[in-house]
Parts: sequence; structure tokens; C-alpha cells
Amino acid sequence: MTRLPPDRNRWATLILLLGLGPLAASLAGCQPHHPPQRLVVASKNRIDSIDPAAAYSVGALQVLSGLGDTLYRIDAKGVLHPSLAVGWPQLSADGLRARVTLRRDVQFHDGTPFTAAAMAFSLERFLAIGKLSYLLGDRVASVRAVEPHTLELTLKRPYSPLAQLLSAINLTPVSPRAYRQHSRRFLNERFVGTGPYTLRFFNPQKQRLEPFAGYWGPPPANGGIDLVGLSNSTALFGALSSGEVDVLLSTSLEIDQQAALQRRAQRGELRSGSGPALEIGYLTLLTDQPPLADPSLRRAVALSLDRHTISARVTLQQRPPLRNLVPPNLPGADPTAWPDYNPQEARRLYRQAGYCQGRRLTLPLTFRSNIPADRLFALTWQAQLRRDLGDCVQLEVTGMEATTAYRQLGDGTFPLILLEWMGDFPDADNYLVPLLGCDRQRGSRCLKGASAASGSFWAAPGLQQQLSRSASLSGEPRRALLRQIQQRTAAANPYLPVWLVAPRAWAQRSLRAPSFDGSGRLVLQALQRSPQP
Repeated sequence: MTRLPPDRNRWATLILLLGLGPLAASLAGCQPHHPPQRLVVASKNRIDSIDPAAAYSVGALQVLSGLGDTLYRIDAKGVLHPSLAVGWPQLSADGLRARVTLRRDVQFHDGTPFTAAAMAFSLERFLAIGKLSYLLGDRVASVRAVEPHTLELTLKRPYSPLAQLLSAINLTPVSPRAYRQHSRRFLNERFVGTGPYTLRFFNPQKQRLEPFAGYWGPPPANGGIDLVGLSNSTALFGALSSGEVDVLLSTSLEIDQQAALQRRAQRGELRSGSGPALEIGYLTLLTDQPPLADPSLRRAVALSLDRHTISARVTLQQRPPLRNLVPPNLPGADPTAWPDYNPQEARRLYRQAGYCQGRRLTLPLTFRSNIPADRLFALTWQAQLRRDLGDCVQLEVTGMEATTAYRQLGDGTFPLILLEWMGDFPDADNYLVPLLGCDRQRGSRCLKGASAASGSFWAAPGLQQQLSRSASLSGEPRRALLRQIQQRTAAANPYLPVWLVAPRAWAQRSLRAPSFDGSGRLVLQALQRSPQP
């Protein structure tokens, strides 16, 4: 059973984060005295920069979603809507130029009018210095204002999910006046955008958001948000249980504690909400070195993975089994592309390769030691293989800190490693290209490109051309080609999808249930207390 820290320690943490040190004595032993319409939202996130050109972590993007707007937005049902844009991108006959008409009633937090020139400034800045600049730079050659409220983008090649791309929160506009001295360098601790909140205070553990009186859209349903980061899952769980925080995000919360909060919500003790499942957990197989250079052995390993047992024992059914690299709710996904668990067929393939007859295949699996679910996965799969195929294959598990593992991923260090991915915007292209893209290949080996950087090094003739062509298609032709790409990849098994992760949030009973947008982020401006009976 998880032991919670003493109450006074939890209070000391929260008081420090909220800047309430002088009130410590009067707050001891009672509920927090923040204004009733201000809400405290907690997670495990540490945020080092609030600059959209520098931000890439889940926590930073969550904060930006309350401070900034995008040209397009995706609602909870996955439907795309214009936001700062008016209508859809208008494409030239060759599909290489797109014009976007902008709203005229928008201003930045510093009073600067939102115009096409301001949007062009923001996108050019992101192209120049963005840590995720490839997000735009791989698809867009240049941007310019052709009229005061008309933006033109010149594309490198036709790109059908352009509006989805422009829903990425990293592409939120920033005030040219506020960022004049930071057009080519980060402004980490300030943010001046167009969103429903302004940033009043920032440090890595706490961000204070105040409603923006000049906001062009509906005002927030609360009086402001304090986003706080606590150091570990136990502290987060205890803070919600004791009422010290109003809303708790599932980010980095341990699985057993998530399950406990879900049970409390089912009993009516908490409010809960979940967003679209857009994060995938998957195994990367090193395909250019023995033993997994053999496609038959990779298929044997794929057939040896009992996702249903793993989902039940490791995630307590919180993460459903996944047999696809594209989340099933996205257009073009093929939910059953990868083979399901079949130990009999796996044994046949292992025997065909010379194993199971006094000789066992040793598979070295690396898991990220600072992520509890990874270790549980490794041990559970190791035990499942020992039980079902122990005479054919054995798993040797090794833990490594996540950032160290990421640095070595492109060096071909790991025969087998568990990772996760969430697209910067919800489209199949943003899941397949980052794992399968290859700029230079020799036969079935990727020498340079996303597949090499991701540690698989797998390539196939014509696959890169298929990926490029899928981005220029729309409707059923695009969906059909995307499914074909997934089936082709599944036949080679350079990656093994494991599970699907949906974001969750729990709130005190005095609040309405939390809601998420179609990009998987908590809608901060919708958080509100329930009317008193």
C-alpha cells in the first residue's frame, strides 16, 4: 500500500509553490484559502520555458493551450474548426500556395492588433529557432502577409492536412512588439499571445494564469488558474485526496493511483474526465543487426507479445492493447494491422530459426528506469515469455534513465526498447512519418532519417514515396494508402505497438467534470465550480 507523506509536509510543498509562505501559520490544518473562483491544477510537470518555439513537453504545451490560440482548433469529438482563421485554407491549383483569412477582432495581451503580419512574424520565428521547427519546416517553405488579414503559406509539396497542422499549439501567434528583441532567441519566462488567459507569474514549478479581459472569444468560466508541479506521484495523489488541489492531471501519475482515483470517481467522490487516446506505447526493434535483422524472428517476437495480459497486469486496464502505430480514432488507422498474440505460431517460427530445441533466443530489452510502467511491462513480459515460450526465448531486461536512452537511440544501441509517442497534432501523418521516414537508404536499411533516429533503421523500397504521396491525398484515397502503409510495416515488424494512453483528470466534487479538446489537452477555461444547490 502506498504511504502518503504527513499532512504538514504536503502543506509545506503547496504553500511554497503557491507563494503563500507568510500565511503558513493560519493555513495549517484547514483548506487552502485561494479565492473561490481561482482553481489549482496539479501535475508532475516541470516547465523550463513558456516560449512556443522552445516548448515541447506535455506540461508546457498544456499551459500554452490556455495562453494562446491557434488558427484552427480540434474539439473533443475530433472535429476541426476555424479559430483565429476565418474559413479553411484556400489552395492554388497546384496545391503549393495556401491563403488563410484571419479574424479582425483579435488583440494580443499587450494590446497589439492581431494581423497577418503578426502571424507571419510568429511562424517565421518558429521556423528560425523552434526546437520542433521541422513540424512546419518540413512542409512549409515560406510565409508572408499578402493583405492586413490574409496570410499566404508557400508549401514545399501539396499537404492535405494543412489545417490540422495549423492547429498545433506550438504555432500560436506571439506579439511582434513584445518579442521584437527575441525574434531569434527564446523568451522563456514570459508569454504575450491572444489566448483566454494572460501569464501573471512563471517559474518551473508554478504558473499563474489570469483571465484576459480583452479576449475575443467566450471568457473563462473561472477566475484564474494556478498550475503547480509536485515532485512525485504520491504527493500528487495526496494533494487531491486532502483537497489541497482542485484538479489533478494523470501525467506521470502511477497506474495503481490512477485506478484508485477512477474507483473514487465511480463512487461519486470525485469528478473525472478523459480525452482522446493519442499517445501510443511501442517497442522499437533494431532491424539492421542480428538477431532481429531476420524478419521471421521479428514476426515471432510480435506473435509472442500478449498485450491483453500486459494491459490487465501492468496498467489495470487503464491502457488498452494496441495493434497499430496510428491511434484508432484517427482517419486512416488500421486497428488490427499488427498480429495478435499467437504462441503456437511464434513457436513454429522460433523452431524454424533453430531455437526451442535446447537453444534459446536471448532478447535484451531496455526499459526507462524512471518510468514505473516501463519496469512493470518488462518484468511482466519476461514472466509471460518464461511461462509460454520459455524453451524458445528469454528476455534479459535492463533499466536506463530516459534522457540517457534517448541520446543513444540513433546509435543502434538497443536491440529492443520500450518508448512512447504522441503526435504534435492528431493526424496519421504525424505518427507514421516520425517513425518510418527515411531520407537515404540502402536496401532495407535506413541510413539517414526518422527511422534511423528512432533506433529501428528499417526501410522498404518505395515506402518514403508512399508517405509523401499520402500527404497530398485526401478522403478515402488517402485513408486507403495510409492503411496500406501500416499493413506493409506490420508485415515487417520494425515496431511493435503495445498500448494506447488517454489523458485523464480528476476534480473535487465541487467542480464540474473536466473536459479535454481533440488534441488531448485539458480545457482550462472550461473548469468551473458547480452551482451551489
